[in-house]
Amino acid sequence: MKQKLLAVLIDPDKFDENNASGFLSNLPEVTTHIFVGGSVVAEGRTCEVVKILKDITELPVILFPGDHSQISGHADALLFLSLISGRNPEYLIEQQVKSVKKIKNTQLEIIPTGYILIDGGKKCSVHKVSNTIPLSQDDIENIVNTALAGQYSGKKLIYLEAGSGAETHVSEEIIRSVKSALEIPLIVGGGIRSTTQLQNAYNAGADLVVIGTAFENGSFRE
Repeated sequence: MKQKLLAVLIDPDKFDENNASGFLSNLPEVTTHIFVGGSVVAEGRTCEVVKILKDITELPVILFPGDHSQISGHADALLFLSLISGRNPEYLIEQQVKSVKKIKNTQLEIIPTGYILIDGGKKCSVHKVSNTIPLSQDDIENIVNTALAGQYSGKKLIYLEAGSGAETHVSEEIIRSVKSALEIPLIVGGGIRSTTQLQNAYNAGADLVVIGTAFENGSFRE
């Protein structure tokens, strides 16, 4: 993955379909993907939003589901997430098993993804819903080893997540250390609110950066 990629994350429950075209027109020109998902989303809402997005944009729409109910065959691909930083079997394998009925009859591209929750300075929704403890930003060795365990177990992507609305984004030192150890692409998200922070993440080794809350509330700084 040579090109640096940018994904904007849309929470279906916060998406205003009446202003969908306006929202998309305000995205940075360098946006390459749209992620759709949230920790908790009303039943059927993800599918509604994906359908709307597919009608008005040619950008790839990728599912970033909080659970198996957020799967829509209308999307282009699915990040098949396993929360490898936690030890709750519900998010290590059980949600994945529950999703199979929906996935196997779709044309979705399935992308096995090792999801690593990093302490972003506040208790985020992933922390609350999954009942798992984020990894400390000070324990870089553990973060690197967790990422490598994901790679060795067959994941195609590693996703470092500081959480929605994080006070502290994943540090450049962590990104650099993880990227230097991996042979697969690295995604980084959570707490990035400016083009400077975005560029710093790229410079440290992130292949794809995800921005969500900063676009939702209009606080992203060019």
